[in-house]
Amino acid sequence: MRIFLIAIALLTLFASAARTETGAPVVRTTLKNGLRVVIIQNTLAPVVTTEVNYLVGSNEAPSGFPGMAHAQEHMMFRGSPGLSADQLSSIIAAMGGKFNADTQQTVTQYFLTVPSDDLDVALHIEATRMRGALDTQKLWQQERGAIEQEVAQDLSDPQYVFYTKLLAEMFAGTPYAHDALGTRASFDKTTVAMLKKFYSAWYKPSNAILIIAGNVDPYQTLAKVKQLFEGIPSHPAPPRPEIQLQPLKAATIQLETDLPYGLAVVAYRLPGYDSPDYAAGQVLADVLDSQRANLYALVTEGKALSADFSIDAFPKAAIGYATAAFPQGGDGFALISTLKDVIANYLNNGVPADLVEAAKRHEVADAEFQKNSVEGLDALWSQALAVEGRNSPDDDINAIRKVTAADVNRVAMQYLINDTATAAVLTPRPSGKAVSSKGFHGRESFAPKRTRHVKLPGWAKKAISLLRIPDSTVNPAVTVLPNGLRLIVQPETISHTISVYGGVKNNPDLETPKGKKGAAEILNSLFSYGTTRLNRLDFQKALDDIAANESAGTSFSLQVLAGHFDRGMQLLADNLLHPALPEDAFKVVQKETTAAVAGQLQSPAYRSMRALRKALYPEGDPALRQSTPSTVSSLTPDDIKAYYNKVFRPDMTTIVVIGQVTPEEAKSVIEKYFGEWKAAGAKPETELPPVPHNKPSLSVVPDKSRVQVEVTLAETLGLTRLNPDYYILQVGTHVLSGAFYATRLYRDLREETGLVYAVEAFLNVGKTRSTYGVFYACDPQNVSKARAIVERDIREMQTKLVIPVELQRAKALLIRQIPLSESSVDSIGGMLMHFSLEGLPLDEPLRAARHYLKITAPQVRAAFARWIRPEGFVQVTLGPSPE
Repeated sequence: MRIFLIAIALLTLFASAARTETGAPVVRTTLKNGLRVVIIQNTLAPVVTTEVNYLVGSNEAPSGFPGMAHAQEHMMFRGSPGLSADQLSSIIAAMGGKFNADTQQTVTQYFLTVPSDDLDVALHIEATRMRGALDTQKLWQQERGAIEQEVAQDLSDPQYVFYTKLLAEMFAGTPYAHDALGTRASFDKTTVAMLKKFYSAWYKPSNAILIIAGNVDPYQTLAKVKQLFEGIPSHPAPPRPEIQLQPLKAATIQLETDLPYGLAVVAYRLPGYDSPDYAAGQVLADVLDSQRANLYALVTEGKALSADFSIDAFPKAAIGYATAAFPQGGDGFALISTLKDVIANYLNNGVPADLVEAAKRHEVADAEFQKNSVEGLDALWSQALAVEGRNSPDDDINAIRKVTAADVNRVAMQYLINDTATAAVLTPRPSGKAVSSKGFHGRESFAPKRTRHVKLPGWAKKAISLLRIPDSTVNPAVTVLPNGLRLIVQPETISHTISVYGGVKNNPDLETPKGKKGAAEILNSLFSYGTTRLNRLDFQKALDDIAANESAGTSFSLQVLAGHFDRGMQLLADNLLHPALPEDAFKVVQKETTAAVAGQLQSPAYRSMRALRKALYPEGDPALRQSTPSTVSSLTPDDIKAYYNKVFRPDMTTIVVIGQVTPEEAKSVIEKYFGEWKAAGAKPETELPPVPHNKPSLSVVPDKSRVQVEVTLAETLGLTRLNPDYYILQVGTHVLSGAFYATRLYRDLREETGLVYAVEAFLNVGKTRSTYGVFYACDPQNVSKARAIVERDIREMQTKLVIPVELQRAKALLIRQIPLSESSVDSIGGMLMHFSLEGLPLDEPLRAARHYLKITAPQVRAAFARWIRPEGFVQVTLGPSPE
């Protein structure tokens, strides 16, 4: 220990320390082998995120093999010398199971979020993977099926297909012309030798950046990083392909979509990360996306269902998209012309300087809000250093601050050129009607392969050796105001911000009068039209003046800098308690909602959801009520006001306040703006009635846009939330899914057979009704085969005892997820809101952990036998007809 402490002292001499503009302590250094290391302390929760950024992506893929980097990303989870895939998944499950990876054009990222006590284990994992990957023929054959299912999944999304066509048009002749996904044909030709060569060339310390953010001691962490990583051999990366952008030419893309609405898109090439004009381009995109800008005005004028502007950047260029939605039967090409006219008007008249300054304030505030998430902070630094090539995220903020209206107008004139823009129209195509039958008749038989005990490396044994109830940093103050409003306050000091989360307990299926379905949708849209005191534009300007993000409705929220908390709450309360609900806006919203509902009723996704509900619930059940064009078009402004008055009551409302504020300060402000809010009459009923067991059935919802079938297996349960078996079923469900190869369904359907890319079992339990089921996606010919494996695994849960290692792993997965669920202000706010509205104790996670620790294998078997009916599953498929 003394030697280790001396090493830490020496490291402080060679590692640079600083604080970001938001005050987060940062320690950084470059190891002898070239690995760059950045450690950012964040004390929000006893959690830490590690993110290894390898500076290689689809740009570096060999010609003809666009998914090579993506394939190697997958293979990194198939094991390394000294760490098999079984060991990796078992260790990660024991730490809470929160891990992932992604491949972009220029970077491949691997992230782990774990309890702070498990940082040593997480670092061992990444150091082992940096030393080598197995990349064997057998493992590649197994993983190829899964990655090809991912390809099928993305190709089933028309918006993704559009994106690939857009890249090809805008970046022809460059590596940017394809994304990182890859193709089935190229994966079929990919060899193990190619994978090994790719790993050897690019997966080296000198080509990587390790970002660590969380509740850790930076210098002790740096010492451990040096111990584990500095001895890994390295060498320079190969030359990277040059990006030679070609002149743009006007192009048009036409596609059909399974969305309930169509999309009109005009895309422009904007400055990339490497350009000194990138910050001005970012501000330009923010200005065009403002709710005070002319694009969004298309919505309020009834010319589009939605409208926005977004940006997708690469080092040498970016794509800026003006996007607007239109209803089924609408003219997408006319909307393209309208979008171009909006852009041309800004080029002729310039962008408003007021909107430029508002955009800059929001960018600076958003950087502060990023500190409210451990993972978000890590991702922010990874984006800045590994993707954008900055020294820190502060570089972006400093550049934003320097942008002027003249800069924005200059960039707009240079880049927003309608004559060379790419226009796209995605036209909605109705789904065929769902075809139903009585049940499943699959007869495939698959011999089960149950989990065996996996011997772990010595450094990992502590990850599962001790299972205890974790400490929680969430200890809110709770107050009920005289009007019945419940206030929950959780002080935090990790940023100079305050976040507010609100919810009104409601159920439109029960609270909407007969023949008035659609009132909730119209009301929700009308909240954005301002208040009785401030019209739409003035209200949005008031939010812009304090760089606040606000939304109102039955779920409402506010993100605001701490110094503007009072003003932010004043605006939120005004919006929520005194919405303008103007009649002229009502007419526009009613027309838009009628058209949107008409498209929704024809869309494959809605018809799939509808088929599932009709199969699960009896005729006449409130959950089967739906909005139609006739119900929406028959509504009046008085109907909307009556619905608002019925639903919005303080005694059905919870407000959660998290951030740099004391409970006393928060209570004072909430009472000031919400204290006079009164409820009238009896509370409305919001709990649906119990339902009987459903009968088994099959429903096929056609979707010609998809090449892959989405499959939902589900059934109703008699179990309710207060039944003790709830906790037992949760443990059993986490034996089946939730932690990649460490769980049965993932192992049997992905690792062993490659039939699916993802599979999840779900348990939705309420006060009066519940459902259980499994979701997966696969090729049409494999639907029955995958279902047979699902049913086999569930029946085995009913007839055989879960082995000790699986039971321990499922408990660890659930219990270790408790601190991980507290790793962001958003997740804390959502958790407290959920517990409050559902009438559960706010320390429910710790209570649940006590239950989990006591659960036995016989209890799991008995609960699955008692409640789960695999023979009673309804099956709904979306996509090509199963074979």
